[in-house]
Amino acid sequence: MKQNIYYSSIEEIGKYIQQRELSPVEIVEACLKRIEELNPKINAFITVMADLARQQARIAEAEIKTTAAFENFRDRVPVKDAMCVAKLKDAGAIIIGKMNMHQLGMGTTGLESYFRPVLNPWNNEYISGGSSSGSAAAVASGMCYATVDTDAIGSCRLPAACCGVVGFKGTYGLINPKGILEGTEPPDEFIVCMNHPGITARSIEETALMLEVLAEQTDQTKTQEFIPALAQHKKLRIGIADNFKADAEVREVFEKVIEIIRGFNYPISHVTVPFGDLTKGIANIESDRKTIEGKLFKDIEILLLPTTTTTVPTVKEAEPNPQGLSPENTAFANYYGLPAISVPCGFDTAGLPLGLQIVGKPWDDALVLRMGYEFQQATEFSRNHPVV
Repeated sequence: MKQNIYYSSIEEIGKYIQQRELSPVEIVEACLKRIEELNPKINAFITVMADLARQQARIAEAEIKTTAAFENFRDRVPVKDAMCVAKLKDAGAIIIGKMNMHQLGMGTTGLESYFRPVLNPWNNEYISGGSSSGSAAAVASGMCYATVDTDAIGSCRLPAACCGVVGFKGTYGLINPKGILEGTEPPDEFIVCMNHPGITARSIEETALMLEVLAEQTDQTKTQEFIPALAQHKKLRIGIADNFKADAEVREVFEKVIEIIRGFNYPISHVTVPFGDLTKGIANIESDRKTIEGKLFKDIEILLLPTTTTTVPTVKEAEPNPQGLSPENTAFANYYGLPAISVPCGFDTAGLPLGLQIVGKPWDDALVLRMGYEFQQATEFSRNHPVV
């Protein structure tokens, strides 16, 4: 068995299989062993399809619970796969299971679930973030290689920041959400307009690889080449948000990040982000999405700001409030339908990860990935893993 297979990249795993150094069965067994060891501590998985993962020929016909961590859905089995899951299966992906999450996606802590809370793999006295809590915790701790999630106000990027992994949501419409919780009562208009399918992975390269499979082939997306974009070297015009919310520790780490990025020798300017007020509703969302490029990205191509407003809260601190981790720095990207990614950028004084958020204009998803890749290559943060 290859050493440290739990933290190998998807590309490396593919090469092992092609070169017959490892079989798909050995890789699945390694993941299942890791889940058996760690899930009792972290609680990232709700459903583990051990037998079905071992029998790849039957995966396409497998019945898998899709619960949204909600008691009333505890035995819910969808009639068919969501479109993004079907695409991954067609591409040869092995589906190991379904992740735990903050119940119905209605919180940012990962603490409220019919299947019990998800805990942070770096320190289980701290939250994992939410709502895609199980995804970030499982990817960070080597229980799986990547996950498909949803992000309505930051619920893929926030847990990614808390657990030290990559969390990406594309431009609104980049990944088709069809089939996600299909057969249930339609969500309200706010969720329909704000919700974006997302990806959690350990690196930008793996995120790009997932997108090559998941991105819709439309007039806007067919020119995007996510993996080749990582190797481009054209200078980017960087904007640093000057009105984000952040506590002292987050701000200090962010300032260090900016110093690293200044070393790229790109033009940098400060910009004011139209964060808005979501309590006023989404009556103007369509018109605002049409005009955001000319307003926010008139003189820049990439926007930088912290993913979270605070360091990772403890379980005790966050328990009273389902929104105990603020989405104030992330929700605007959902409102305007912008591509946004959180990448690991440092640690707080308690040893918990922090995230850098990179945002682009509509349909510049590949450029967002490229900026994330450049930062990832210049730092070691994405290569750190929790000791569980």
